[in-house]
Amino acid sequence: MDNHTLPRRNPPFRAEHLGSLLRPQDLLTKRSDVDDGKANETALGPAEDDAIATIVKHQLDLGFHAVSDGEYRRHMFWGTFFPTLNGMKEIFKPDIGIFRTYMPDIAAFTEANEKPGESVICVGKISHMGNSVNLPQYEYMKKILPRERWGDVKMTLPAPEWYHMRYREGQAYPADVYTKDADYFQDIAVAYRHELKILYDAGLRNVQIDDPNMAYFCSESMLSGWAEDKANKRTADELLNDYIAFYNDCISQRPSDMHIGIHICRGNFVNSRHFSEGGYDRIAAKLFRDLQVDTFYLEFDTPRAGGFEPLRKLPRSKNVILGVITSKFPELEDKEAMKARVYQAADFVAKGSNQSQQAALQRLGVSPQCGFASHAKGNLLGYDDMLQKLKLVRQIAEEVWPGEP
Repeated sequence: MDNHTLPRRNPPFRAEHLGSLLRPQDLLTKRSDVDDGKANETALGPAEDDAIATIVKHQLDLGFHAVSDGEYRRHMFWGTFFPTLNGMKEIFKPDIGIFRTYMPDIAAFTEANEKPGESVICVGKISHMGNSVNLPQYEYMKKILPRERWGDVKMTLPAPEWYHMRYREGQAYPADVYTKDADYFQDIAVAYRHELKILYDAGLRNVQIDDPNMAYFCSESMLSGWAEDKANKRTADELLNDYIAFYNDCISQRPSDMHIGIHICRGNFVNSRHFSEGGYDRIAAKLFRDLQVDTFYLEFDTPRAGGFEPLRKLPRSKNVILGVITSKFPELEDKEAMKARVYQAADFVAKGSNQSQQAALQRLGVSPQCGFASHAKGNLLGYDDMLQKLKLVRQIAEEVWPGEP
């Protein structure tokens, strides 16, 4: 995509959410009973089906087009794509010594005298197993939606570098399996392309990659830790370059009618916890220009994400969905204040592209800053609070972009 290409639309839509939604209490109770051995696992599927059908109806009733299943079949937002790849293994209570402890999420655990309860790591040559663990999630959505809405369904996928960045130099894979990062990246990219093809062939056209890691390149504490870590063989800027190239390889074979976006936030863990801070200024020019996605779903609900100034670097061929509504707390934002923020963001996009505000608005949409339940337990607000937030998003979109989905 070049700067003169018109941006892709529908998807993305003017009103969006980021995929994960609060589970109803009866589903959480059922899953807890299964985990505790009090109920048979076969009872979980029908409970998930019912909860998904209900939340999909809510989304449709509110006027959302990019509907999701709320990630109700997942424990965490990243799902189980990585642990089901050949050559990758889920590990529990891992040795803290394998991690870069200055990565914001790892640092948050160690500062609390805790450590990650699980992770996934390479133990052999990586390849796709041939079946998609995400496909059944999409197939159920097809069952409960009319055919003309199948292409609107949003599927979220984990960031390709998720299980590389967190590990210390030399710890992400065995030295007798891969001798350099480029080979490790290449095999993950092949697996990623395989996954996208399976989903595309089934009818999926709307993919969102969730990547809090990219925001770590905006974190002064992470950057300081990286510079001080003498084991690292490249600078943080060089790593960002390599990750962008890695991403582009992962999506290099997507068909022209498959929309791909990336969601960047600063963490969204249990009890509405975030992990990192820092505006997009440091990475905006490189990321917006070089990462070959259609849409950036960006957090902008608090000062920890910085201001809208970096949007001046957005190429004309790409969209931004403005995450100005918080998904972490129940207090409802003022609609007029949020509309004013959308127009303010459009002014920065316009300045960077030498456009009018109205022209810049054509590349924007609005959303919560993150999901409501990146972890199954969810954020510090109620189910009805979430629906009110989603209703507000749709109202803002209707008033800024009247009549547009």
